[in-house]
Amino acid sequence: MRPYCLSSLVFALLLSILPATAEEDSFDPGQNLHELYKWLHQNPELSFQEFNTSSLLKSELSILGFDIRDNIGDNWVKQELDTILRSSTKSMAGYGIIGTFENGEGPVILIRTDMDALPVKEQTGLAYASVQTTPTNSNENTPIMHACGHDIHMASWVGTARELMARKDEWSGTLIMLAQPAEEYGLGALSMIEDDAFELENLPNYNLAFHVSDSLPVGTIGYVDGPAMASINSVDITVNGIGGHGAYPHKTKDPIVIAAHIVTALQTLVSRTIDPRKSGVVTVGSLTSGTKHNIISDSAKLLLTVRTYDEETRKQLLDGIVRIAEGQAKSFGAPAPEINIAPIFSPAVVNNSALTQQALKTLKTTFGSESITEVQPVMSGEDFSRYRLLGEGIPSLLLWLGAVPEEAYSSSIVEEKSLPSLHSPHFITDPNAIDVGVEAMSNIAINLFNTPLSPTSSKTQ
Repeated sequence: MRPYCLSSLVFALLLSILPATAEEDSFDPGQNLHELYKWLHQNPELSFQEFNTSSLLKSELSILGFDIRDNIGDNWVKQELDTILRSSTKSMAGYGIIGTFENGEGPVILIRTDMDALPVKEQTGLAYASVQTTPTNSNENTPIMHACGHDIHMASWVGTARELMARKDEWSGTLIMLAQPAEEYGLGALSMIEDDAFELENLPNYNLAFHVSDSLPVGTIGYVDGPAMASINSVDITVNGIGGHGAYPHKTKDPIVIAAHIVTALQTLVSRTIDPRKSGVVTVGSLTSGTKHNIISDSAKLLLTVRTYDEETRKQLLDGIVRIAEGQAKSFGAPAPEINIAPIFSPAVVNNSALTQQALKTLKTTFGSESITEVQPVMSGEDFSRYRLLGEGIPSLLLWLGAVPEEAYSSSIVEEKSLPSLHSPHFITDPNAIDVGVEAMSNIAINLFNTPLSPTSSKTQ
């Protein structure tokens, strides 16, 4: 899961020009899921670098009898990524995997995992902590860590595939197991879709996924009925001024002053222009300008992230940003600003209500009502959302898998202290969450195979 801005991805992706050296070159498929998790945790790979990871997941599906397509997204990476990043990405590739198993007539259900890790130096103190690094262009080594729980996702995904194959006499239909690269950059799902991962006449009927929670204890599962995670847009604004000597400001059009007024005015977009019953975020993450104390620069650069749950609000905020930036520049008599709204954005994650409610019944029967909790939507994003928009729309569900060790969770309550968040170097997941994830996802899928939603209920929100 990523609170990312596309502009900031350029530097982060450049850190991964060369692949990391694995702690061990391989891991034999078919072994204990907790050992699989530890291997994945010790051998993380960055976005579009998931060579060893994808090879392992492919092997797991192969021994289970799935028909497999691999390297999905590679054509898109080779053709488009250089242009998007405006830099060389020769060592990057598309490592998407789709495993399909046809088990008679019935619905087509897609279960998705992500594979990539983050450029974070692990500081958990775990015996199996990652010590992986990857070289950069400056010959420095950048540490890598599964700081967003994708290792838990993958181990649960493998376990679910094993469980559903072991119980294939209990369901009928087609199972699609999808392993996606580059979620952390919001480009993995897009790369696979654009590389013809799906045919319009053979789309899934349902999409399912988990994301680990950094606030729920192991043994619990969180859900949101409706919008669960935000859409993400990145906006770059170059404020154009007229530079000059700091002692003669009257001869200039100070871009820093103009930028400051833009930042202040942007704060009114959410508070004064969108419906108070709707949610939105406009954050200026960076404002840069100038080189010296006594020089008024001729430009300033603003980097923004915009988050919403619905298309109407998203458009309203983006239009407002353009209006405010242009209006403030004009009010100072300055040249028009250059405004770039990144063409690639992540849509919002919206859980289909009927699918959510059916899954809840299964979960409460499996684990008891006390283990299932409703949680609030969040403003971070997930490109699992793209699969929902395939064709005329596919009912989708992303659930939060409690992964905080019980002792840490209890201590945080007693001591009133915050738990390490996703993307933190201190983020620790309890491997027992894998077993919960396997049981939950397997039972949800089997129930959905046997009791599909009605056509009316299947309509996406």
